[in-house]
Amino acid sequence: MTDADPTDLIHLEDPGGDRCVVRVAGREPGLRDDHDMLRAAILVHADFVDARLELHLSPRDLDAWQAGLNGLRPGTGTSLGGERGAGLAVHLQEDRSLAVTVHDPDRLSVVLWIQPPENWTDEHLERLERVRRS
Repeated sequence: MTDADPTDLIHLEDPGGDRCVVRVAGREPGLRDDHDMLRAAILVHADFVDARLELHLSPRDLDAWQAGLNGLRPGTGTSLGGERGAGLAVHLQEDRSLAVTVHDPDRLSVVLWIQPPENWTDEHLERLERVRRS
């Protein structure tokens, strides 16, 4: 992955235009390949907010995101980042809508309600694999 070809790890958007995107811009090499960090940004847009928050993701973050997506059921949630600054949490409601919470301890916390397409978890697992291959 180069800085010229960013990849969306997360792209949640509803018909009203509210959206939350995690865009991976590139890698920061570690001492070993399994220590590489990904440079990313959380992009949040709604009528009341338009924000861009820096995010750094480790291979462990990606593993946790994958496990969370695979185990997601109504009434449960999963998260990405947050240990070193900004992060987001996704909670699947009983009606299959998502409560997406974006939190940056220095700036803001915001919750978006998004109605994703039915196959959104499969799509996001594919996005995760594209990021890992890049």
